[in-house]
Amino acid sequence: MSQLNTSTTAAPKWVSALQSPPPARAKNNAIADPPGFQPQGPTSSSKKRDAAKDSKTQQRTPPTPEEVDTLKLKKAWEVALGPIKNLPMTAIMMYMSGNSLQIFSIMMVLMAFKNPVMGVLGTNQAFERFETGSNRDKILQVKLVYIVMQLVALALGIWKVNAMGLLPTTRSDWLAWEPQREPLEFAVPAL
Repeated sequence: MSQLNTSTTAAPKWVSALQSPPPARAKNNAIADPPGFQPQGPTSSSKKRDAAKDSKTQQRTPPTPEEVDTLKLKKAWEVALGPIKNLPMTAIMMYMSGNSLQIFSIMMVLMAFKNPVMGVLGTNQAFERFETGSNRDKILQVKLVYIVMQLVALALGIWKVNAMGLLPTTRSDWLAWEPQREPLEFAVPAL
């Protein structure tokens, strides 16, 4: 039986390479370092870059309130136009689901009504993070556009209900409420 003596066996090559990494290669200045790369040793070119980077970060000023309001208004417009971006896909899905009464088409109709109604009810919550004292009138215009877009989405749901035949739009749907006609003459059959 032979026993291995761990003190006399040499450490694997990867352990020695890990403990003492190879020296850094000469850097080619024509190729820039990738973003976030930190060189191991300080070189004169890296010191110049660090100084330039520090001066850039120190020169950055915080945005002005007008710039912040402009950015918030742009984001508010993105939220306001969001419902209209979903309409083509919703319309295609409604068209493909058919006009018969099936669970899939009924679920599509329910979602077509629920989402716009919940969107209209949650208008203030959707835009409260963008609203400031100086852009209140502009946000009001954005809210109105948002409500119009939700109503367009609701109209798509109404179109689907009408296509399924569930809207009472014909005369035969209202026969129960029409008065019975009084005949002008009676005919009696003869024997």
